[in-house]
Amino acid sequence: MARFNKDQVKAFVKDNNLKTMDDVQSALKELFAVTLQSMLEAELDTELGYEKHDIKSKTTSNSRNGKSKKTVISEYGEVDIQVPRDRNGEFEPVIVKKHQSSVTGIEDQIIAMYAKGISTRDIQDHMNRLYGIEVSPTMISNVTNKIVPLIKEWQNRPLQGVYAVVLLDAIHFKVKQDGAIVNKAAYMVIGIDLDGNKDVLGMWIGENESAKFWLSVLNDLKNRGVQDILITCVDNLTGFSQAISACYPKTEIQPHYSLLAK
Repeated sequence: MARFNKDQVKAFVKDNNLKTMDDVQSALKELFAVTLQSMLEAELDTELGYEKHDIKSKTTSNSRNGKSKKTVISEYGEVDIQVPRDRNGEFEPVIVKKHQSSVTGIEDQIIAMYAKGISTRDIQDHMNRLYGIEVSPTMISNVTNKIVPLIKEWQNRPLQGVYAVVLLDAIHFKVKQDGAIVNKAAYMVIGIDLDGNKDVLGMWIGENESAKFWLSVLNDLKNRGVQDILITCVDNLTGFSQAISACYPKTEIQPHYSLLAK
């Protein structure tokens, strides 16, 4: 399982007030089921050439014809999905094939590809090599169009009003962009609330790390409900402390802390 997503899952669990391991397992199962369902519906959109209710774009005599319930095995246990059908019986899903009963492993690949921000062509090659699945760039685009709102919902979810400690740091990496290798920074913010629970508050991608970008991150936290932070832990980036004080003037700033070392 892809470990990099663990804190994101913790945030989801906390937002839904889940208390036990059974609750956690149920939440993960539901989240994966929604994602898989969206992918199947995007496949049928691609097959028919138009989205549901977008009758103006319809150019085929074929149409949707309800759904069939199917139970598959994943790393989160049994997952119930509704496989969409077409009226002509021509639709053959590739993400979950007609007689396929296990989707173990696909869940991590879906999340990993989003996290790495790779292109539709790379996703296409990846799915072909790993699973022998032939998917078109159009189908991949349809999938991402359906799942992106789920990601946006997590990114913009309301936060608590007060955090005891907030850790701010950035990971620097190189990516290929417009045919050239460029530097990027993944801004990471982890909060510890007054009950001692840790939560990933957000992740942002920018250019090289700067105090100006951190200021926009802090303003985003405030807009999402964070009114006060008792202690912020940061590195010694020039201007960082001033950016924090501008948003949270009462917070105690502890410099020279490496979040990534933990």
